[in-house]
Amino acid sequence: MSFKALFTFATLAVASLAAPSHTKRATCAGGRTTAHASCCVWFDVLDDIQENLFDGGECGEEVHESLRLTFHDAIGFSPKLFLQGKFGGLGADGSIMAHSEIETAFPANLGVDEIIEVQRPFAIKHKVSFGDFIQFAGAVGVSNCAGGARIPFHAGRLNVSSPSPDLLVPEPSDSVDTILARMGDAGFSPNEVVDLLISHTVAAQDNVDPTIPGTPFDSTPNSFDAQFFVETLLKGSIAPGNGTNRGQSLSPIPGEFRLTSDFLLARDARTACEWQSFITDHASMVSKFEKVMDKMSTLGQIRALLTDCSDVIPVPKVALTKTPTLPAGRSLADIESACRATPFPALTADPGPVTTVPPV
Repeated sequence: MSFKALFTFATLAVASLAAPSHTKRATCAGGRTTAHASCCVWFDVLDDIQENLFDGGECGEEVHESLRLTFHDAIGFSPKLFLQGKFGGLGADGSIMAHSEIETAFPANLGVDEIIEVQRPFAIKHKVSFGDFIQFAGAVGVSNCAGGARIPFHAGRLNVSSPSPDLLVPEPSDSVDTILARMGDAGFSPNEVVDLLISHTVAAQDNVDPTIPGTPFDSTPNSFDAQFFVETLLKGSIAPGNGTNRGQSLSPIPGEFRLTSDFLLARDARTACEWQSFITDHASMVSKFEKVMDKMSTLGQIRALLTDCSDVIPVPKVALTKTPTLPAGRSLADIESACRATPFPALTADPGPVTTVPPV
C-alpha cells in the first residue's frame, strides 16, 4: 500500500470510528479514581515523575524540556508528504525517543537528546509507550507551574513507529511565511501557532547560543503567565551572550533571550492580535493552550482508538499572584505593537531598578 493510500485509509478510519461509552469510574491503587481502568497505570507514572523527574512537583528545567519534547515529537507529521506519495511521519508516536539516534541529529532537534535519555527509563519501567509517556510528562509538568494549564491526555499510542522525516520542525531562524506554511500543513491556523507558543511562557534556550544555556524567554520563566507576550513586543538592544546568533534577535532585558521567530510572529499582521490578546486575558490563554495542545498531542493518531485519561492529570494548584506589567525601567513607548484592531493595554511598569533576569 502506498503512503498516500495509507494516509487516506487512516483518515477514513478516524471518521468512521466512535469512542466507546463509559459510565462507571474505576478505583485504582491508593483509592484514586478514573473514568477508565486502563488509566490506573498513569497514577503510578504520575507519582514517579513528580518525585523523580520534576523534583517534587517543581516547574523547572525538566518541565521546560519535557514540554518542548511534546512538540518536537508530534510535529513530525506532514499530510502534504503523504499526498505526494512519500512518508510524512506519524506525529505524536514517540518516534523521537524510539529512533533518537536519527531524529536528534536533525538540526531543529538539537538539545532534545538530554531530556529523551532522562525520560526513557521511566517509560520502560512502567511499560507504557514512548508516545504516551512524552505527552503525559509534558501535561503533568505544565500543571506544576503557577497559573498552569491542565492539558488533556489520551493514552493508547502503540510503541511502534518509524523515524520522522527531517525538516518538519520549524526553526527559530525561519520566516513567518515558512513557519505558517509548515504548521498549516500539520493542520494549525496562524492563531493556533501563537497558541502553541504559549509554551514559551515557561521556556528557556540552551542551544541557539550554547555559551548561555538556560537563558529564559521572559522574566518569569517558572510562571505560566502572559509576561512573555509583553516582553517580546519591547524594543531590543541587548545580546545576552556570545553576540547575535542565527535564530536570535536582540533582547530588551539583561539576562533574557529572544528567538527571531518569536520577534517576527509578535509583529506580523496575521498573528499580532492573537499574540497581544493574552496580555489581559489569562483565562483565555490557558483555555486556548489546553485546546491546541490536545490537538497537537494526537497528531497522526486515530483519536477514537485512544483512551481519555485526562482525569489523571493534576489540577494546577499554584495561582498567579501578579498580572502582566512592563519591566522596571521600561515604558509604553518601548512597545512595538503590531495589532491594528485592538489598542495595546495600558500597562504600568514595575518599580525599582531596571529588571534583569537570572538564568533558569
